[in-house]
Amino acid sequence: MPKSQVRKKKVYTPPTDVRPSAAQAAKKPSPIWLPITAVAMIFAGIGWLVVYYLSETAYPVESWGYWNLAVGFGSMVASLILLSRWR
Repeated sequence: MPKSQVRKKKVYTPPTDVRPSAAQAAKKPSPIWLPITAVAMIFAGIGWLVVYYLSETAYPVESWGYWNLAVGFGSMVASLILLSRWR
């Protein structure tokens, strides 16, 4: 029986609209201040909440009442948003 011919497969090249652009491939790393600021905001938020609870809602700002919780947790959420930008 005769041997069949071996077919050569073509090299796949994705369409131009799917290929990653050169700008995406050359993204710069994050500046050094970004993770430092994010970690500082986490500690500031935790510190704010600890002071609020240990002082029995008298400090950091007594007139804000429960909004002190929003400041503490908001600081930690803002740090998570910063950390999502970290490369």
